[in-house]
Amino acid sequence: MIVTIIGLGLIGGSTAIDIRQQKFADSIIGVDSNPTNAAGAEHIGLVDEICELEDGVKRADLILVAVPVNAALKVLPKVLDLVNDNQVVADMCSVKGKLCDWVKYHPKRQRYVASHPMAGTEYSGPWAAKAGMFAGKVAILCDTEDSDIKAVNLVRRMYEAMYMRIIFMNSANHDVHTAYVSAISHISSFALALTVLDKEKNEKHIFDLASGGFDSTVRLAKSSAAMWQPIFEQNKDNVLIVLDTYIKYLQEFKKNLEDDNNEAVYNMIDEANRIRRVLK
Repeated sequence: MIVTIIGLGLIGGSTAIDIRQQKFADSIIGVDSNPTNAAGAEHIGLVDEICELEDGVKRADLILVAVPVNAALKVLPKVLDLVNDNQVVADMCSVKGKLCDWVKYHPKRQRYVASHPMAGTEYSGPWAAKAGMFAGKVAILCDTEDSDIKAVNLVRRMYEAMYMRIIFMNSANHDVHTAYVSAISHISSFALALTVLDKEKNEKHIFDLASGGFDSTVRLAKSSAAMWQPIFEQNKDNVLIVLDTYIKYLQEFKKNLEDDNNEAVYNMIDEANRIRRVLK
């Protein structure tokens, strides 16, 4: 099994570690437009060699597109132009709708499996790659009715080798759900970090006072702008709907505080505690 990974950052690099450790891949080829990332990934052993896109695609059994979604819109059609009927292509992007629509009528569409491994950290680059990051997490396979069943099964086996739980979803529903559980948490963290940095000019005090609650809430603010701005852009309609709801509750909380409506504040917190039923 020869696997080519296009994009050697956190997701691509961590995938490389796991599929090598689990002996899913015999050889891993890396492709990255950033020479520093490419050299770093090869130097630390994430990949066996670095190739140009065309050579890396043509030599692989499985090609993984692990670049930001705006880049994937350009890369995925190029990859599909190069593959034959025995190769499989899967992306690992966080937004699926526009990507699936973009290649819906490509003659090699059946060779492509739309996937999203829902795992990550706030760090980026090949040096952020870590073993076992995906274990116990969910991998979403989207619009599989448009993919060859053997291609779907190969991608599914890869994620199962990484100890992920597989669920199936159409791309439109995927983008709605991830806007609620992923995009809004990052926006909240970015906004909180900006608020604190705006008000607390002495950054030393931030470091001195930061503890469990603040640290865990603002952790995602360290996430890469190069990754998250395209996610917000490509999933804009869903993210805006979620933001409207989020802002509504912020305004309600603010008004209750202004009105000294302590009972209403208590009730909002108590209602929010229902999340315990979902998050263990």
